[in-house]
Amino acid sequence: MQKITPFLWYSKEAEEAAKFYASIFPDTRITTLPSESPSGPPGSVKVVEFVLFGQSFIAMSAGPLDPFNHAVSFVVNCEDQAELDRYWKALLAGGAAEQCGWLKDRFGLSWQIVPTVLGQMMADPDRAKAKRASDAMMKMVKIDIAALKAAFAGTPTE
Repeated sequence: MQKITPFLWYSKEAEEAAKFYASIFPDTRITTLPSESPSGPPGSVKVVEFVLFGQSFIAMSAGPLDPFNHAVSFVVNCEDQAELDRYWKALLAGGAAEQCGWLKDRFGLSWQIVPTVLGQMMADPDRAKAKRASDAMMKMVKIDIAALKAAFAGTPTE
């Protein structure tokens, strides 16, 4: 059993969210079908457990309390533009695009869909190169890896 498990509180769509994520990511499965919690009136609280990329999650439907916000987000590191585009499109369905590779899915959960190379660029000891990459990223909604690499290299784009 892992020591820390993210626990997500949904108004009423925990099972739907778990199925949605399982349809997008490989190595994902629902491990415990929704079950009624002994907390609250009968039928008011449902809990579902699932795994995304080997990481366990628990989701609960228990009515509105605090909506999701940017204070917690999930980062999806992508190796290439095709992978980034695939996750962006899937998670964006019914949601809203934001700046710098961020989006909110249709349940209001924040995701950062980013290329792995971005972290390498930001950590580069040549701070001018890192700044060019950062400045380019700040102008993007969905990350464009080729444009990011061009900015990092200082190569003008058309």
